[in-house]
Amino acid sequence: MATAIGAAGPASKPLAADGYEKCLSVAATILLGAVGLALMRGRPHWGEVPGIVWAHIATILVALALTPVILLQRRGDRRHRRLGAIWSVAMLLTAALSFGVRVGRPGAFSVIHILSVWVLIQVPILWRAARTHNVVRHRRSVRGIVTGALLIAGVFTFPFDRLLGQWLFG
Repeated sequence: MATAIGAAGPASKPLAADGYEKCLSVAATILLGAVGLALMRGRPHWGEVPGIVWAHIATILVALALTPVILLQRRGDRRHRRLGAIWSVAMLLTAALSFGVRVGRPGAFSVIHILSVWVLIQVPILWRAARTHNVVRHRRSVRGIVTGALLIAGVFTFPFDRLLGQWLFG
């Protein structure tokens, strides 16, 4: 198994979570809580939400819930691989479904859809890196997707008069 720069070598254990991954885990947990709170506050309006949006939210919730579990627990074992596969599918579905979520501007794509394309490219890369034991590339890809496509994009679901923001703050 390949290891990160500075690791003990091929026989070393998979890398433990570092400070950045711990921050990502905390941020994912906070964002998951904010989404959950927004959903509860928006309950009277659930019937007004299109099915594609619900599917998009469901896949995001799976990815957000799994992120801290995967980043903070043991790596490289069967559990990590299984949860990683579920997380990867959730991220792919989230990205794919986003192309059908154009509620604010029907028929038009937004800048956020660039991240969806990026996720559709990056998830297979991180999957291949994991399968070939390229730990450095896998870790870098996961960090990039969690940072950009999950957390930064997630934060931007609250301002600008968007659905979750209306429910949370409205």
